[in-house]
Amino acid sequence: MPGSFETFFAADHPTAEGHFPANPIIPGALVLDVILGAIIGDEAPAPAYELRAAKFHRPIRPGNRIRIEWREERGDIRFQCLLIDSDEVALTGTIRLGADPR
Repeated sequence: MPGSFETFFAADHPTAEGHFPANPIIPGALVLDVILGAIIGDEAPAPAYELRAAKFHRPIRPGNRIRIEWREERGDIRFQCLLIDSDEVALTGTIRLGADPR
């Protein structure tokens, strides 16, 4: 089930206002939420999942466009988040759907 999704964070995105002054970045929790939303979709109720790994390689800043790409591999979904303007990898990780959330 490979897939991809593109989005952007507005230059005046409210979460970056105090994160961090004079050097704004989009909080990692928000980026992960967008990634999970792209992969899982808007199913109700959302399926259980386990975030097995996440590694931040580059900061995502207000105004950045990103592309999220994912593929299934041995029961896990591996994803990467690319900064579209520079084609640099900002984040990589793995989730497992249907995992016991404990």
